[in-house]
Amino acid sequence: MAVPEWLSEHPSAIHIDHRDATGGRRGQWPAWFSPHHREGLVAHGIETPWEHQVRVAELMHARRHVAVSTPTASGKTLAYLLAIIADTAPAGVPTNSATAGAPPDGAPQKAVGNGIPTDGPSGRAAPGSAPGGTGAPMGPARPGAEAGAGADAPHPSGGPPHLSEGRRPPPDGLPRFPGGPPGRPRAGRAATASSASALLGIHREPTALYLAPTKALAHDQRRVARELGPKGWPIVALDGDSDAATRRFAREHARLVLTNPDMLHHAVLPRHARWARLLGGLRHVVIDEGHRYRGVFGAQVACVIRRLRRLCRAYGSDPVFVIASATSASPGESAARLIGEPEPIDEVTLDTAPHPARDVVLWRPEGDPGTDTAALLARLVDDGRQTIAFVPSRAQSELVAEGAGRSLRTDRRVLAYRAGYLAGDRREIEHALTTGGLAGVAATNALELGMDISGMDAVLICGFPGTLASLWQQAGRAGRADRDALVVVLANQNPLDAYLFAHPELIFDAPVERTVLSPDNPYVLGPHLAAAAQEMPLQPDDARWFGPGMAALADQLASAGLLRRRRTGWFWPRPERAVDAIDLRGLEGGPLDIVETESGRVLGQVDLEAADRSVFPGAVYLQQGEQYVVDRFAPERREALVRRQRPGYHTQPLSTTQARILHEDAGRRFGATQVRTGDVELVTQVIGYLRRDERTGQVWDENPLELDEHRMVTKAVWWTVPQEVADRLGLSAVRLGSAAHAVEHTAIGLLPAFAPCDRWDIGGVSMVMHPDTELCTIIVHDGVAGGAGFAARGYEMADEWGRATLERLRTCACFDGCPACVVSPKCGNANQHLDKEAAAQLLAALIGD
Repeated sequence: MAVPEWLSEHPSAIHIDHRDATGGRRGQWPAWFSPHHREGLVAHGIETPWEHQVRVAELMHARRHVAVSTPTASGKTLAYLLAIIADTAPAGVPTNSATAGAPPDGAPQKAVGNGIPTDGPSGRAAPGSAPGGTGAPMGPARPGAEAGAGADAPHPSGGPPHLSEGRRPPPDGLPRFPGGPPGRPRAGRAATASSASALLGIHREPTALYLAPTKALAHDQRRVARELGPKGWPIVALDGDSDAATRRFAREHARLVLTNPDMLHHAVLPRHARWARLLGGLRHVVIDEGHRYRGVFGAQVACVIRRLRRLCRAYGSDPVFVIASATSASPGESAARLIGEPEPIDEVTLDTAPHPARDVVLWRPEGDPGTDTAALLARLVDDGRQTIAFVPSRAQSELVAEGAGRSLRTDRRVLAYRAGYLAGDRREIEHALTTGGLAGVAATNALELGMDISGMDAVLICGFPGTLASLWQQAGRAGRADRDALVVVLANQNPLDAYLFAHPELIFDAPVERTVLSPDNPYVLGPHLAAAAQEMPLQPDDARWFGPGMAALADQLASAGLLRRRRTGWFWPRPERAVDAIDLRGLEGGPLDIVETESGRVLGQVDLEAADRSVFPGAVYLQQGEQYVVDRFAPERREALVRRQRPGYHTQPLSTTQARILHEDAGRRFGATQVRTGDVELVTQVIGYLRRDERTGQVWDENPLELDEHRMVTKAVWWTVPQEVADRLGLSAVRLGSAAHAVEHTAIGLLPAFAPCDRWDIGGVSMVMHPDTELCTIIVHDGVAGGAGFAARGYEMADEWGRATLERLRTCACFDGCPACVVSPKCGNANQHLDKEAAAQLLAALIGD
């Protein structure tokens, strides 16, 4: 076992789960994979691929969408690179781990020829493919006579590209069409452009696109692709930091473009005419970290993917999609919803790669879990184990790294790593970690998404990370070929962790959650319809991409003046870019800079929508062990001015939330009451903050603030307390309100056990007398406009969710409430007015237990 005795014998180690090492099962190189490429991979140490890698590659080669859902370090990258290399890399030279000859980002280079094998036994070109050669396709045919003139003309960014100069006759002297054999054109708008291109002898270079949720991961995968790919393979990482030369190289030469959904949304799709070569030849699209695309972010990206597929169809291509994710339930169904397929796509879920033995220790801290995480991190680093500690917040990453650094007995280094650091600082930490110069790091999931890191000696996970998919992905970072993996999961002080640690089988034996996203959310889909109309006028048959409700929603946009309805479809009539009104990550226009007043140096960034809860006037901001006090909060200028100071306290914001019930979608019996779901309007405001002693956590005082209100309409699930139930309990109004408040907190903490979210994705409101129901009411709501599907899932699972909440209230060993039951880290009024005993009585009466 990899568990040291000092760890396994500690009283806080309440459970150890051991998994034996597993051997791998090798497959055979696909017959269509070039011997030259094969030789290079063998030279790189890859004798043959694993069976599941071959399965993914064969499905891609057969032009079938595929969801590959296997654990971390199972080799998903090579699985999808095999088909991409075969289609887009030069076949005349072997793949080589050396990067000599690979074009540097931004370096102009003449596009090389391809060696695309034909697909299938008939030898016909697969959908979306075209014979080899150079040149760009024509632009998409414009539907309808009105598209060319007047106010309904498309935005200049949506115009057709010019024909390429590169022309040569088709190899067999006959016109070829992307949809099948010679003489069989594609149906619809794609046929015009594709047929014209073929008849004129214009051929597409096969291209591929890789999408990662972060810039850093795209750059890391570019590095891997360069190591595994052939010399001279034109690949490039593209993001908002790319210079003009890099962008030009991506447009004109790159066969594999690695980027993120934000860049695709803001730069590529609105200017699709400039990207005609990439879009027209697109054969493969890889969506990495597919399980991350959930909730509203997932819905936003799903709409971007639909816009991409619509434009690809117009340019004559039909790419195969590969969705790579951590282990998840029903990955083919979730992936189909992400990319806009009506039926589940093929799945590859059986991992045939070898893995070392792994021990997972469940650790119940006696005190603060952050303190235990810092102590364990220091001890493991001192023992010579390179360790990552995943923590739930930016502030905690700083505190854990600082605490571990103070406890080290050796000269090894431990640093924090989180979102908000400047790019150069992040790159230095990443390099030190991968080269072994850094022995330990306390990281938020920014590191989990920023690099494809595996082979750590140990992983610490401070608090259940919200979903089993995230837990096992973080745990998968541990384990080397010659050393077993050690994972320690520390219980955080909340109801979910307490519940799971009391039922370890829910961690080790339960299936991983399904990914929940709602691309038909009108608050998400509406703006994307406007963007799609600017890219190319919408037509009724675009419901194939945007769903059956597209026409009605487009008409609503037309009534609001955002689109113009004409006989042939819907047009964008305005001069500005529609995409600029859409932020995929819901950050209300971008980040806010944190600036040190004395030096003018930008220390970091914070999301604008969360800024009034983290850098409000008087807040204490932490970074790499340093403390700063916020002197000025200026959201209109997107900056907060801070000065370095160690005041001896931390700060905690106080806020109020009001909820108005707008519409009930559904309701049903829930014991002695009803559970309902529908639309609510939330009004939130930060009204002050507490100062807490940095060592004891004791409250010093409360300070008022006057910050702006935020309004949002979202989805919710709620219960009411019938008057007869309240009368039978005999609780005073104060105790009834405190009981409802405690039930709300515990229910929020446990919803992630039944829906793929964490408690920061949802919120709640409870009132002893709600003006809309005229009863005591408990509301749990999604945390984003329009809803994310979590409250709806709570409605579906209300009976199981309610029983688990009651069990936690009854079995928690505390006397009058603690973070493991009713105390919430995100309570807007600092956890005042909570009554655990009355909460258990109230919920038991509602359920009928």
